[in-house]
Amino acid sequence: MTFRTACREALGAPALAMAATFLAFGAAVQAAGLGLGWGLAAALLVYGMPGQMVLVAAVNLPGGALPAVLGAATANARFLPMAVALSPWLGGGPRRWWALPFIAVTPWAMAMRRLPGLAEGQRLAWFLGFGLTSWLVAGCATILGHAIAPLLQGPVLALMLLVNPLYFTLILAHEVRVPPGRRAVIAGCCAAPLALLLPAAWGLLAAGLLGGTLAFLWGERRGRR
Repeated sequence: MTFRTACREALGAPALAMAATFLAFGAAVQAAGLGLGWGLAAALLVYGMPGQMVLVAAVNLPGGALPAVLGAATANARFLPMAVALSPWLGGGPRRWWALPFIAVTPWAMAMRRLPGLAEGQRLAWFLGFGLTSWLVAGCATILGHAIAPLLQGPVLALMLLVNPLYFTLILAHEVRVPPGRRAVIAGCCAAPLALLLPAAWGLLAAGLLGGTLAFLWGERRGRR
């Protein structure tokens, strides 16, 4: 029941946001002259839009596949702290490793909201239901985006790529009502200028690391009072 409930939750607004973004990705893959199989593999195996777009941009550049792979891995490095934050909610034992392929921005954000309110034995099933459904939506949307690429050009394509980050921002805005979420948003805003001051390859990563560290230390200090 928990698995099916999570599937239904994923097919609401989260699915619309995911579908819009991956439709745009499928169109970008087609515009770059890459095949559907390549795009589908990138969508389902990389499963992180910054890393996917790095691959699209770099795959035809001189230097072979290594720079593209390293760039995609760096762009998606944010998934490591997300996985570390999520893992305590998924229980112990090897079964929680089934959740790894489905960790992405939307499933992670929704899980951090929903899992604390579920019984311990239901949490992994909920995340697998939500994550698997979101993953399948991403794949189907990539296929459709590749097929209708001529209809998704210019500003429309750029706007669709921003739908999922915007949805994630709205989820964060909802979390501002509780102290941990409020601390994370404030610390992230304070660290954001680093993304502009440092080189593009390191700016966003450094801003995220600094913002997360500030939020953690702030919470630890309040907890000791």
